[in-house]
Amino acid sequence: MRYLTAGESHGPRLTAIIEGVPAGLPLTAEDINLELKRRQGGYGRGGRMKIESDQVEITSGVRHGLTMGGPITLNVTNKDHEKWLDIMSVADIEDKLKTKRKITKPRPGHADLVGGIKYRFSDLRNSLERSSARETTMRVAVGAVAKRLLEEIGVELASHIVTFGGIDVEVPDGLTVRQIKDLAAKSEVSIVNQEREEEIKAYIDQIKKEGDTIGGVIECVVGGVPVGLGSFVQWDKKLDAKLAQGVVSINAFKGVEFGVGFKAGQLRGSQVMDEILWSEQDGYTRRTNNLGGFEGGMTNGEPLVIRGVMKPIPTLYKPLMSVDIATHEPYKATVERSDPTAVPAAAVVMESVVATIIATEVLDKFSSDNLEELKAAVQAHATYVKEF
Repeated sequence: MRYLTAGESHGPRLTAIIEGVPAGLPLTAEDINLELKRRQGGYGRGGRMKIESDQVEITSGVRHGLTMGGPITLNVTNKDHEKWLDIMSVADIEDKLKTKRKITKPRPGHADLVGGIKYRFSDLRNSLERSSARETTMRVAVGAVAKRLLEEIGVELASHIVTFGGIDVEVPDGLTVRQIKDLAAKSEVSIVNQEREEEIKAYIDQIKKEGDTIGGVIECVVGGVPVGLGSFVQWDKKLDAKLAQGVVSINAFKGVEFGVGFKAGQLRGSQVMDEILWSEQDGYTRRTNNLGGFEGGMTNGEPLVIRGVMKPIPTLYKPLMSVDIATHEPYKATVERSDPTAVPAAAVVMESVVATIIATEVLDKFSSDNLEELKAAVQAHATYVKEF
């Protein structure tokens, strides 16, 4: 499975084309809209979420509620575009109109300046429009399709916040993927420990009053993953490596870890490696899951535990200093619409990216022209693994 996204933050619409989804997968626009709504939720979101209520239109690849095996095209209209018709016009316009909302003062932490240098833009809006996190709308839409596929073969995902702007959130031991999903869904800040809810919301309010922003650490857990996805034979076939690239590709993400992650550098081998067990009922299992469900770049049957760190949103209402590219004079950076935090929304994006990569790996490994063929292949593999 592969996909491309297209569109600008204030353009007429966002588009994604997905290729490789098996025929016969039940899929509706509502399946995708539910995920888009999750992306727009969370405590601390700003004005754009009130302007846009994202709704997808499926324009190819689905007939009578079932995928047909061909490319699936997804479109999301930007309602805000009506206010940007001149500014984002595809056709050439008068020079005086081109200067409306022109940006020459790059914001620290954004793609504005480097994009302008790379593509030789005199108006840094060209960098801003495509590099905006608005693009993640379509990654969530694609992820919704991937989740529908994974659901059919018994794979379940959940995400939650484990660190919120420096506040660590204790996670109860022994939670299942379903429990994590349900608890996080009840929380406005996507945490599983409800005792910390009001504390974190108050902290977000404080950050907003100060004109600042915060990031956090997001954990995504995946259960029911078939054994042996990924490969050790080449560096670019390792599934944990693919997931690391995918997570860090999300806007504002700066790092990723699996299982105990960077703590492994502080522990002994006997404290990190997961002892192998076998029983007639369950087949091969691990006593612990410190490696986060991966060995040798491959899934080992344990739940995948993936964490990503999101930096604070770079756009500040008390802007940092920058330099005007037109004059080279120091100025306070341009202020675009911003939120004090978008970590809960980023959790939905991360979950979607992880789902897409895992679904792609599943389709690469198993026969998958149609859904029934895929389900049969996955089941046959599970039987083989248990009897190995």
